[in-house]
Amino acid sequence: SRARGWSPTQRVVRWHQPANHMMNLMSAAPPNILILMVDQLTGTMFPAGPQPFLKVPTLRRLFAEGVDFTKAYCASPLCAPARAAFMTGLLPSMSGVYDNAAEFASSLPTFVHHLRGAGYRTVLAGKMHFVGPDQLHGFEERLTTDIYPADYGWTPDWSKPHDRIDWWYHNLSSVTAAGTAEITNQLEYDDEVAFLANQRLLHFARQGRDEPFCMTVSFTHPHDPFVARRQFWDLYPPGSIPPPRITAMPLDTIDAHSRRLYYANDTAKFAVSLEHIADSRRAYCANISYIDAKIGDLLATLALCDFARETLVVVLSDHGEMLGERGQWFKMSFFEGAARVPLVVHAPKSLAARRITQPVSTRDVGGMLLDFAGVIGGSSMADLARGTAAAAATVVGEYAAEGSIAPMIMLRQGPWKFIYAPPDPDLLFHLDDDPFEMTNRAAEAATAAVVANFRVEIVKHYDLAAFDAAVRKSQQNRLMINAALRTGTHYPWDFQPLQQASERYMRNHMDLNVVETNARFPKG
Repeated sequence: SRARGWSPTQRVVRWHQPANHMMNLMSAAPPNILILMVDQLTGTMFPAGPQPFLKVPTLRRLFAEGVDFTKAYCASPLCAPARAAFMTGLLPSMSGVYDNAAEFASSLPTFVHHLRGAGYRTVLAGKMHFVGPDQLHGFEERLTTDIYPADYGWTPDWSKPHDRIDWWYHNLSSVTAAGTAEITNQLEYDDEVAFLANQRLLHFARQGRDEPFCMTVSFTHPHDPFVARRQFWDLYPPGSIPPPRITAMPLDTIDAHSRRLYYANDTAKFAVSLEHIADSRRAYCANISYIDAKIGDLLATLALCDFARETLVVVLSDHGEMLGERGQWFKMSFFEGAARVPLVVHAPKSLAARRITQPVSTRDVGGMLLDFAGVIGGSSMADLARGTAAAAATVVGEYAAEGSIAPMIMLRQGPWKFIYAPPDPDLLFHLDDDPFEMTNRAAEAATAAVVANFRVEIVKHYDLAAFDAAVRKSQQNRLMINAALRTGTHYPWDFQPLQQASERYMRNHMDLNVVETNARFPKG
């Protein structure tokens, strides 16, 4: 059995209902939706729009003109669980997507299923890290394969908490090898994602159909490795990017989970210099600028196709990146760098520019989009965006993947952040007074009532023993199945983009005049 857990914060109806219960809430034509997801972009670089040192003209405009959720958090600080939560509104304890090799079940409804059922054309270009044989989850079309594997090979094993899986766990080579290159595995992927997404927008335009579209374009940058093209690297001369406030903390002074990540990331084997840190941060910011340019191209195509005024644009990340702060890298923790993400909704025709300072979760974005599309209403996040709601619910995060030894729960409420894991001492931070989370106040007499209230909330919503048992059972099942599927003929689950070459361009079963007329935009 799985733990009880917080449901999506929908006030009227939740969106995990059968499609035949959908409501059409809007008399006006529903908007097109363009979701631009990036990977491992920390929200600490977007405290109120992009930080001044970032060279991101497109993002700066979107954040200035849109609804900026300045305190947005991922549901789990790791790729697959964060993305599954974004798609379904469900925390890992409810979906079973605990880690980067946990199957995303086909039976879980996503907001994309609902949009598609309501008549939207749904398209995915890029990374979503779906694990399992279903590589669509509601999308009618997928233009690219994923950059990461879809099988169980990356399953962690809590029964061996001290083992490191060298061939796929993070290590700090991403930091010590930071620098420039004109082509990498990641750059090749994102170039393809952007090209095919632009091509599909133009295809929508020349089709001239009335149905709205929902396109998700998901890039892998600025995720490590920290390698950038020279043209973007040169935007950030030495000294232009602030260094981490704290570049290292003694191992005996950090919290228990951070110590586990120190070993999980093989930190002791790498001599990370201040130059490595500066180069990594420079490449990271350069790759944010690279993504900004790709987003700018997509928005230019949107305008060229005359879609811009009727399209709601969302920009967000799956999770953050510590980027050397506190001596930590990557994600996998609930510190602000890893768990907080940028989130902006841009729809000047229907949403006034505003800054939302209440904490929100990216797992509620799908419900907000369904509300805006007139499919299912009652989203408190949509009300926040419209300026018709003044408060948000408690934001909840869960982590049950590599580097942990038991489920971890994060509760963000008002100025407080509470982090709880049964094997570890509690963590409590007052983020208004302590934005860098340097003072754990969980053991103070003055905060005893705050801690007690958070613990009551956890007991109310969770059976942590059941949560722990479910994760361990899932891991052992997947480890066994993965070993079995590697024996004999191997059939991968990775998405294979379909293309009928004989139906493209000009072929002899086609009328050339019709082909040329239909392929043209704008029409002659």
